[in-house]
Parts: sequence; structure tokens; C-alpha cells
Amino acid sequence: MGTDAPRTRRRGWAKVLVVVLATVLVLGVAAAGFGWWTVQRSFPTTSGRIDVPGLQAKVTVYRDGAGIPQVVAETDHDLLFAQGYVHAQDRFWEMDFRRHVTAGRVAELFGESQVATDAFIRTLDWRGIAEQEFEAFDDETRALYEAYADGVNAYLAERGGAALSLEYAVLSLQNPGYEPEPWTPIDSIAWLKAMAWDLRSNLGDEIDRAVLLGSGLSPEQVASLHPDFPWSSMPTIVGGPPAAAPAALDVRALDGPGLVGPGLDAAGPDAAAAPAVDAGGLEALTGLADTIDGIPELLGPEGGDLGSNSWVVSGALTDSGMPLLANDPHLGPAMPSIWVQMGLHCTELSSVCSFDVAGYGFSGLPGVVIGHNDRIAWGFTNLAPDVADLYLERVTGDSYELDGTMVPLTTREEVIEVAGGEPVTITVRSTGRGPIVTDVGAGFTAVAEEFAPAEEATAEGASADAETVDEAEIEVSLQWTALQPGTTAQAIFALDRAPDWEGFRAAAEQFDVPAQNLVYADVDGNIGYQAPGRIPVRASGDGTVPLPGWTSENGWTGWIPFADLPSVQNPDRGYLVTANNAVEEGGPLLTRDWDLGYRAQGIERRLAELIEAGEPITAEDMSDIQFDTRNANAEAFLPVIAELQLDGDAARGARLLAGWDAASDVDSAEAAYFEVFWRNVLDRMFGDLPESARPVGGDRWFAVVDGLLDRPDDAWWADRVSGATGRDAVLASALEAAWAEASDLMGDEPADWRWGELHTLTLRNQTFGSSGIAPIEWLFNRGPFEAGGGSAIVNANGWDATRGYEVHWVPSMRMVVDLDDLDRSTWVNLTGASGHAFNEHYDDQTELWQHGESLEWPFTIRAVREAAHDALVMRPAG
Repeated sequence: MGTDAPRTRRRGWAKVLVVVLATVLVLGVAAAGFGWWTVQRSFPTTSGRIDVPGLQAKVTVYRDGAGIPQVVAETDHDLLFAQGYVHAQDRFWEMDFRRHVTAGRVAELFGESQVATDAFIRTLDWRGIAEQEFEAFDDETRALYEAYADGVNAYLAERGGAALSLEYAVLSLQNPGYEPEPWTPIDSIAWLKAMAWDLRSNLGDEIDRAVLLGSGLSPEQVASLHPDFPWSSMPTIVGGPPAAAPAALDVRALDGPGLVGPGLDAAGPDAAAAPAVDAGGLEALTGLADTIDGIPELLGPEGGDLGSNSWVVSGALTDSGMPLLANDPHLGPAMPSIWVQMGLHCTELSSVCSFDVAGYGFSGLPGVVIGHNDRIAWGFTNLAPDVADLYLERVTGDSYELDGTMVPLTTREEVIEVAGGEPVTITVRSTGRGPIVTDVGAGFTAVAEEFAPAEEATAEGASADAETVDEAEIEVSLQWTALQPGTTAQAIFALDRAPDWEGFRAAAEQFDVPAQNLVYADVDGNIGYQAPGRIPVRASGDGTVPLPGWTSENGWTGWIPFADLPSVQNPDRGYLVTANNAVEEGGPLLTRDWDLGYRAQGIERRLAELIEAGEPITAEDMSDIQFDTRNANAEAFLPVIAELQLDGDAARGARLLAGWDAASDVDSAEAAYFEVFWRNVLDRMFGDLPESARPVGGDRWFAVVDGLLDRPDDAWWADRVSGATGRDAVLASALEAAWAEASDLMGDEPADWRWGELHTLTLRNQTFGSSGIAPIEWLFNRGPFEAGGGSAIVNANGWDATRGYEVHWVPSMRMVVDLDDLDRSTWVNLTGASGHAFNEHYDDQTELWQHGESLEWPFTIRAVREAAHDALVMRPAG
């Protein structure tokens, strides 16, 4: 027995180990099963029959192989009701989060860290403006928005918590007990304010000029870093021969006696007399840009590469003899994509059912924003007019000065509820122009401090007594067109139902904020362009820098009449291209801060090549142009680099670039090396600028440096790292440094270098995707995905040179509409139709997007039915 005891003990421990392992395995399987059940329980019902209270008649929702919904109904009410229901099925967490952002209520979800964000949004009062817009709706528009909200709420009545979306399960760990409120039409309208903020035109440039002036640069130096549109060399939308060059930009921070600040003395602008700005003041001044730019991070990264491409080609140039229209808006990437694809179809068009439209919209917003109906197609790019200005205000107590008179400020209190904390009350103060934003962050206060009035003088014509002026605090107010009630919400329905060019223009007239370039095509063979928008007329200045608010000589005097905004139908050249470039020379002043035209030039070049070759343009050509990667910046540098006298690693770099076609393809070693070189050039030449003004790259910095290539002895050619001066020495130094950096990043063998290895896109969930908790990020994020293209390239996968090579701005969708046969149109989204992590349609379009491919886009009810993988029949309850 002595010999059996150890064996028995070993067998006993083995049994225990087996039991423990089995228990762990069972628990693991159970946990995995519970986790999978938690994930899947939020997936929507997409087939079969369901009864839904609130419907008037049967509605069918068809979904194709990509899960894209197409709704077929008998009345407008039921179409919009079903759209709300389906949006809630696929994207309700996104909708709920967005309405918290636009209402300044993010702290209710995520706690104290979001109070500053909420304070800023409450100051701008997006939701309050949306409420005013809803009150002004006509009865029909109001009924459609209410039908949409009823559809959302019908879905909410069926589900709650994690059954709505996985995000609610994660939120419950931090904020247990949270329950979504019913949806309202105001929630829908307010999202348009968020989009207007993302596309707010040149406010960033206005701040940047103030920051640069505050850093001690002269007005001439600041102007050189903000080049004007190159009218003589870049295409305009409307076209035509270039007119006389416009006057140089007015970059003076303030213009009036009695003011002091960078670039000014008491007598007026004088660069030589600019007072020094201490380090503390400069640091505070650069905080202004941080305050502004921190807000859109909740909506997706914003920056200089926000833009879009769209163009339309007449049937005279196409293989079918009918127009083709292409569009790809450029926005910050998000998971899920900012866009939702959908079709809204009446079984029969009539007075009670008037929609037959498909395209892209936003979850939470009824209607289709970009796309086509059975008669016309349209696309958007950001017109980017200057619709926001900053003013310095003299404030004493609860009043501000205007033309020597003290005027009472308008005030209101806002209470911000905080998850896990005490409510925070803020007081919002406003002048007649708009809210005072100094209270929001130190950056705005810094602008006021840097451009304070001289103690010994007042503005010309002021009659306020000296004691009052001495006691005044200098604040900053914001005037912005989106802070007034508008009509864009109605314009969307008008576009969706427009039958022709006249109906399209009538809809465009209502599309006030954010103003967009609208391209047009119809089944009768017409093409066209219209610039809409509420665009201010200024009493003085050009909107490029902050101005004093204590005089009515500065400010807005009205709006540019719609009839005066640029418009063209059926141009002789047979096509129209918009890529945020200037519309036309002459006419009303829309902005001084256009995109500088590199993408427009690339599209025009590709179209011209096809036309000159006598080749009819096809839908496939349009898609191929959208994926064009030719880098105009590289084309400018390559001949200069080829002429340099180099040795060592710089010479090796020049040899690698020799013969390159300047295409920034995903597998290009040359593109990888060139972009590393470009980033080194920017950092070495401009890395000493204030942090918020440092070059991110893109069209503006292409133009700045391109303009210096022909001036090899310009003072800007100075390398802050190596001490080299002069163009050739600075470029040689950057080439050498780039070789070392590229080797560190991608290995010592250049044959193995690839642009896509550096230039990757990670799709991050807007709420939990940057939580810093790896398991949570794994649940919701996808990627990285390798990408070609780059900043100011037609395939506009933009990147921020101050942060690295990762993709920060993307073509958020791509579409090509074939007016010869709408069922032959194509489309693709950045992610997928679903907002539910692990749903098969969460990211199933991303690889297509990545490789420049698209999906078929069925439109007619027959084609929709033939393409359907699922069909959900929704019936009125009872």
C-alpha cells in the first residue's frame, strides 16, 4: 500500500485539476455566451412581420446584402415614421449621444469631465435655436418631423438599456440607471447646428491670424502664411478668364486709433512698432484655438482638410449620352460612419405620398441629405463662406459699449446636470451680435487681453467717459449665422422632392446654414451649380481678423441676396467641378479663405485627359477619379530636389524619388519617404510658430512652401534643428533626416517601405473609442486600415503633420449617380449600415471603401425587391 499512496494522491490532484479546469472552461463559455447574448440582443429585427403602433398602413423595409434599408410605404407619414423606426434600430446610441452633444448635456452621460464642453454648447445655444426653427415650421414640415419622432419612440417603447445598443451596457458601469428620453423633433433639428459648426468656414483662420500676430510676426509675414487663392493658376467652379487680382488680405488685428496690440501702435498699423508679447500672454493666446478645436472632437476630428469633392459631367461627354454626378464629402472618420444610407419610396407618387428618393442622411434627421430622386441628383461640397466673426467688446458690469453708449447685456442661466456630481450653473452673456465667449475658456480672455484698448485713448468717435473706459473689461463675442433660426430643415425635404432645375433652386434658396456648393443633374440631361446660404455683408473689413465691437462701423449690415449668389446651368465646357475651391472672381465677397484648388485641379486634369483623348466618360471613370492619388505637392518638389547637389543619405533619398510619378499609392515606397520628408520640412521651417498655428499640412501649407521654392534665399528658409539657411541647405537637411526617420519606422531596406504602413486609418467609436481602456476600445473600434492618398489630394485621406502620419480626415462616403439608369448608380459608406458592434454590417463596407470599390445602388422598387436579402413588413397595431 505504501507504493500506491503517492499514485493515489497524484490521481486525486489530477481529478481536482480536471474539475478546476472544467469549471473555468464552463464559466468561460458561460461568460462568452452571456457576452455574445449581450452583444446580439441589440441587433434589430430585419425580416418577418411586426405590429407597430402609430402606422397608418403597411410598410415594407427591404435590406440588401449590405444591410442598407429601403422603405416602401403608402403615405408620407408612414415613410417618415418608418425612417425614424429604422434609424433607431440601427443607430440609436449614436442618435442619443448626438442629441446630448447638441443640447450641451454630455456631462449627464459621462460626468464632470464634459462640463466645459457643455458650457460651450450652452453658450452657443444650439438647442434653443432649433426650438425657434421648429416653432416656425409650416404644418406639413412639422407633421413630417413629428412622424419621424413617433417612429423613433415606437422602437424605444419595445426596447431599453443594452437591448438598444451595446454602448448602454458599458455606460451602465459608469452611470447606472440611465434611461433614454423620448425623441423629439428638436433633437433632430439641433444636429444641423453641429454640422454647421464642423463646417464653420474660416473661424480657425481668423484665430490663427490673431495668434500669429500675437507671436510677434509682422502683418506681411502673417499674410505670407495665409496665401490668397491663386486665381491665375487654379480652376474656379464657375470658370472663365481670371479677372484683376484682388487686394491683399487685411491681416491687421485691429484698425482704429487708441488701440494697441501686435502689429499696431496708437496711430494705427505699424509692424515695426509692434510691442513684444510675453510668453505667458502668447501661451494664453494660443489657448483660443484649443478652446474652439476641442469641441468638434466629439463629432469627429476637424481641421484644414475638411472639405469635399463633387463634379457633374454632361451627357455630351459620357458614354450613355446622359449626365453622371460624383460626390465624396471629406469629414473626420467615426465609428460608425457619420452617414446612413437609405431609400424612401412611395408605392405610388400622389398628394399623400410624395417621396421617391435615396441617398445619404444622418441618423436622427428625417429625409435624405445627399443623393437623388426619380428626376434629379445632387451633391454637396462645403462652400465655406465666411459666416462667423469675433469682436472685442468693452464690458462694464452688466453692460457693453456701443458707439459711446452703454447697452445692457442679455443674460440667461444654464444648469448643467453632472452624472455622479453636483449640478453646475453658468451665466451666458450676449451682446446684440452674439454670445460672449470669454467666459468659456482662457483662450478667449487672452484675445481680449492682447488687444486691449490703450489706457490713454478711446476709439475714435466714442463718447463714453474715460472713467467708464478705464473700468471696462475687454471680452470677446461671436457672431455666427447658425445662431439665428434658419430654414435648412425644410430645404432637405424640398430637395428630396424637387422635380427639375427650378425646384432644385427653390430648395437651395432655403438651404441657409451650413452653406454648400450644390451640383445638379437631371433625367432630361441638364447639369448645373448653385451656391446657397445666408452669407453676411460687412460694414467694414473682410472677416479675416477680430475687430472692435464697440463701434457700429464694424459688423454685419445684411445678407447677400440669393439672386446674387453664383449659379450656372449647362456650361459650354460640359462639366462642373467643386472641391471647396473659389467659385468665381468678382461678385459678392463670400470669403477670403478658399481651399487653394489642388483637389479641383486634380479632378479637372483627369477629366481633361479623357476629353482630349476623345474617350466618352463612364461611371467607372468617375469612380476611378475619386481614388486618384496624384500629389501636387510632390510634383512641385521633385524637379527642385533633382537639381540639388547632395551626398550621403540625402542623395540616397533623391535617387529614390527620381522617376516617381508623384502618386501617393498605398504600396509606394517613394510616397512614404516623400511624406516623411515633407513633415520634416514643415517642422524644421515652422516648428517654432505658436503651437496652435503650427502646420498640419494640406493645401494652405502646400501653397506656402510652393511659393518659396522659387525664392531660394527667402528668410523663411531656415532650419531650426540643423541651423541651415537657404532653400538648398534646408531641403538637403530634411532629406537626410527623413531617410533616418523612414529607416527607423519601416526598416533599413527602402524596397520594403510602403506609404500604407505609416498612413493608417483607425475607426474609433465617438464615445468609447478613446477611453484608454483597451478591452472597451477593442469592442467598438476597428482597424488600423492602410490607406493611400493624403492631404489636398483627390483621394483625400488627410493627415496632421503635427501628430504623425495617421489618417485624420477621409472621404466619408463615395457615390456616382448615373442619370441614364439610376439603378446603375453606385455608392459606398466608410463603415457600414449598422451602428451595432459585431453586427455583420458594422464595418462591412470599409474594405470596399479602402480599395476604391463600391456597391450597386438599386433605386426603383423593382430593383430594390430583386436586391433584397431581408424584408420586414411593419403593420399597424391591431
